[in-house]
Amino acid sequence: MTLIKSISGIRGTIGGKVGDGLSPLDIVRFASAYGEWLKKQYPGKTKVVVGRDARISGEMVKNLVIGSLQGLGIDVVHIGLATTPTTEIAVTNEKAQGGIILTASHNPKQWNALKLLNHKGEFLTAADGEEVLHIADTEAFDFAQVDDLGVVVEKNTYNDFHIQHVLDLEMVNVEAIKAANFTVAIDCVNSVGGVVLPPLLKALGVSNIIELYTEPNGHFPHNPEPLPEHLTEISSLIKSQKADVGFVVDPDVDRLAIINEDGSMFGEEYTLVAVADYLLSKQVGNTVSNLSSSRALADVTHGYGGSYSPAAVGEVNVVAKMKETNALIGGEGNGGIIYPASHYGRDSLVGIGLFLSHLALSKKKCSELRATYPAYFISKNKMELTAGIDVDAVLESIKQKYKQEKINDIDGLKIDFPTSWVQLRKSNTEPIIRIYAEAKSETEAANLAESIISDIKALI
Repeated sequence: MTLIKSISGIRGTIGGKVGDGLSPLDIVRFASAYGEWLKKQYPGKTKVVVGRDARISGEMVKNLVIGSLQGLGIDVVHIGLATTPTTEIAVTNEKAQGGIILTASHNPKQWNALKLLNHKGEFLTAADGEEVLHIADTEAFDFAQVDDLGVVVEKNTYNDFHIQHVLDLEMVNVEAIKAANFTVAIDCVNSVGGVVLPPLLKALGVSNIIELYTEPNGHFPHNPEPLPEHLTEISSLIKSQKADVGFVVDPDVDRLAIINEDGSMFGEEYTLVAVADYLLSKQVGNTVSNLSSSRALADVTHGYGGSYSPAAVGEVNVVAKMKETNALIGGEGNGGIIYPASHYGRDSLVGIGLFLSHLALSKKKCSELRATYPAYFISKNKMELTAGIDVDAVLESIKQKYKQEKINDIDGLKIDFPTSWVQLRKSNTEPIIRIYAEAKSETEAANLAESIISDIKALI
């Protein structure tokens, strides 16, 4: 059993003893801490939006969360089965003071989580998250008297609202998509993507949809993280059914993986690159991604005369850097698209609308479009260290060894070489260093990572 408390929320496996797994008492404690924090931020009547993915435990978790908020005197707008970005949009549309998304994202079915939003529909800052954790630890709750209990309103219209929101975006070209007459395959891993992707595609003018795992029952048919090794079934289906493109989303639909018409992977790193290419071809602007994402975004951005900025890993950090640089588009290399013209959150629905517009206007096959982008390969490794080793000292020594290169230390240590890069990040919970390297070939990336690992071994 696992329970992980962090500034962004609480997640864990369902069952077990209190404090060991995500037990009902842990759910109530943390939901109450968040509600108490909100009441301090907004004296007077408080309103929270609650949405959830289709996990088996979702109904149980939802009841506990909503009951806890009601007990604090907080009104709840329950939007039912809804994606993470749908819930984020609902917070601002409802003029709510916050929101809770009940989802463990790409984690397997035994997991669930409470992800916490502020009044902007964005994830909490580190400082706000720390305060929520403190309230949870001290159990400093002040529940409402019987006449002041919160009221629950059910609103099941936000999936349609979100779809219309995508259609209304200026850069989503519905006419071009409809004229292209695409055949699109989707894998929604039996979660909320199955509720929203088919009607979205139909609204975009796609009449030929091949659906895989669109029943929102929470029984994930394969590992729900949209990585190539988990997508063999839809890859084969795309080839046999002659689809033009395939889309795969994780259980809460904030990550978008694309599959080419020949069954090959477009690459999660290139979801953001392709959408940025489309937008930058229409408007010069700036882009942002986290330090662990592909250099291809910077290459494409500079090709259009824009400016690229890196951010520390974590959606809240990417959003902060996007606001600072007035970015046109940003996100993460895991298929996360953040488009400020829509909202500041990773959104696969927006990603699909923009990508299909790009594909339709390009007049290219999906694999041909992918071939127009710089080819990079990322090697992801981790190195376990003996307990007691000063990881910060190790990183500082590596930094000094490569001080003649371009160094970024806002999130671990990233060393930029002329045609490659390597990033070292330490774990906050165990003596592990994660080593990511990117280069123009798989061999070069692997060799670069091994070289840094050798440097670390020499130091310790």
